[in-house]
Amino acid sequence: MEIKFARRTEQMNSSVVRETLKLTAKPDVISFAGGMPAPEVFPVRELQAAMNKVLETSGRVALQYGPTDGYLPLREKIAARHRKAGISCTADDILMISGSQQGLDLAGKLFLDPGDLVVCESPTYTAALSAFRAYECGFLPIDTDDDGMIIEDLERKLAANPRAKVIYVIPTFQNPTGRTWSLERRKGLLKVAEKYALPILEDNPYGDLRYEGEPIPPLKAMDTQGLVIYMGSFSKTLSPGIRLGWILAAPELLQKFNTAKQGADLQASTIMQMVVNTYLEDYDLDANIRKLNALYHKRRDLMLSLLEQEFPKGSSWTHPQGGLFIWVTVPEQIDTAKIMPQVVARKVAYIPGHSFFADGGVTNTLRLNFSNASEEKIITGMKLMGEVLREQV
Repeated sequence: MEIKFARRTEQMNSSVVRETLKLTAKPDVISFAGGMPAPEVFPVRELQAAMNKVLETSGRVALQYGPTDGYLPLREKIAARHRKAGISCTADDILMISGSQQGLDLAGKLFLDPGDLVVCESPTYTAALSAFRAYECGFLPIDTDDDGMIIEDLERKLAANPRAKVIYVIPTFQNPTGRTWSLERRKGLLKVAEKYALPILEDNPYGDLRYEGEPIPPLKAMDTQGLVIYMGSFSKTLSPGIRLGWILAAPELLQKFNTAKQGADLQASTIMQMVVNTYLEDYDLDANIRKLNALYHKRRDLMLSLLEQEFPKGSSWTHPQGGLFIWVTVPEQIDTAKIMPQVVARKVAYIPGHSFFADGGVTNTLRLNFSNASEEKIITGMKLMGEVLREQV
């Protein structure tokens, strides 16, 4: 008996990152693959205390259904944090979602018909490509450099592709490259988006993880036309396991997302929203972020120094001011996907770069994560990787 699935399932492929994490889940594997926070700095005791307090004082409310918009006191706190970053907003501009990954799926549902095009950076977040592909879309990848998306390439491609429907970008500590867009490029993107009336999905899960340099305003802070749909998350600053993110958007756009979320899962978890709200009342999230940044800064610097020491001549890499990733380009003759089994055989893992390109074709790149491995494991893993790579040249 043959089960007949919807046509869209033909576009649903497992995330390369998720599949790699399955292979590297063994404790003896040194993984630079996933974008996972360091578990040793999760505020376990604080969250446990917040959970106990919520259940003791408001257990019946916490275990009940809640509004799709989300828990109002938590949305008010999120809005207050965004106002400090220059975004004019209130709690009414925020919708709580089950991690910002859900925001990508809801955006695909709202904006994409089969054959429409998603404008994106090249390279870009591979799980976003997977989320959008489910809606039978195509992609319009735009060339990038150290300052972000190249606006001239964007304008040229938009003029030639009328089916472009939405723009997806990670302007701050981009995944996978770690790069941060310049202020000029951000303003340029907004200008082009206004010209073509294209909504912008601004994904910002890493923005608080800054180790050097000065913050640059998010696109949403400069949005005068209500085109920017901002997605934030607690996954990198508090815990990914709580699965809480949010969308911040203009009322007419937010209402569409609200309706789409009602059909998807009704609401984000009531109890986890209340726990995070209590954590924000009783503890200092910024202090936790400073602890994360101190640790990740050290690990980033260590990995950068080992790239210089261990990787073959002709390699180059980004120098991220924050975030979780370093993007590496190795000599052209090295196919990072083909040699990965050799590296995994030495109990080390990374993500080959080709999966981050919507149109494929780039085989000599890879993404490294520095947040999750200890300093000792970073030293060991980078030396083992370097040995394999040097054998290829």
